[in-house]
Amino acid sequence: MLYLRYLKSDTNEIRYGWLEGTSIGAVTGDIFGNAQREGIVAELRDVKVLPPVMPSKIIAVSHNHLSRLTERGLEKPDIPLISLKPPSAIIGHRDEIILPPQSSQVEHEAELAVIIGRRAKWVSVEDALKFVWGYTCANDVTARDIQQRDAQLTRGKGFDTFCPLGPWVSTDVDAADVVITCSVNGQVRQMASTRELIFSVPQLIAFITSVMTLEQGDVILTGTSAGVGVLNSGDNVDIEIEGIGTLSNVVISAA
Repeated sequence: MLYLRYLKSDTNEIRYGWLEGTSIGAVTGDIFGNAQREGIVAELRDVKVLPPVMPSKIIAVSHNHLSRLTERGLEKPDIPLISLKPPSAIIGHRDEIILPPQSSQVEHEAELAVIIGRRAKWVSVEDALKFVWGYTCANDVTARDIQQRDAQLTRGKGFDTFCPLGPWVSTDVDAADVVITCSVNGQVRQMASTRELIFSVPQLIAFITSVMTLEQGDVILTGTSAGVGVLNSGDNVDIEIEGIGTLSNVVISAA
């Protein structure tokens, strides 16, 4: 099932709904639990699609894709390498990625995002998927020059608008084998399968929950593939994941 979070222009209300084609149905009950599907209430063209969740934290995983390691000549890590992106970095489908004046090398990173459905601490690999609500598309936008200068990840990955998420969540997709594609201005730059992830989604959840408690709605960015490239003002970036959809954003310079 596909679920989305949206703003109705006529009532200015934020709601969750289920998606069938271009039609949106109402949802009652707990969206993370026993959500009930009701009748059609709106069409996609008549609403603003919002980021599917507003998490307490975003955990980004680095060096977790074989093609990216090969591209950079790096060894496989022994454990998942994690960092945090602030929730203030989140934007939604068709929102603008803003290039900060501090950087001259902002890059896209197409990734599968895992959305946690219930509180998780010290979760086993075997039980990990029980704590997943669903999956969505993500762009782990990174100011590469700042990251390299700082030798840390927070500033280079933490700018406002540096975490596009969406457009909606799939609760059915098999995250172990989906193709992720990134296109800029219609030209494919990244294309790879989650089969190439070094640490699987269950392994990531088990490792992260041994460090910190994951809350309902928290997001894990699972790592990007080879083909990362620079973004320029005016670019259109599309992150497509089979079984989910396409997250689209335009790039602009800071005012």
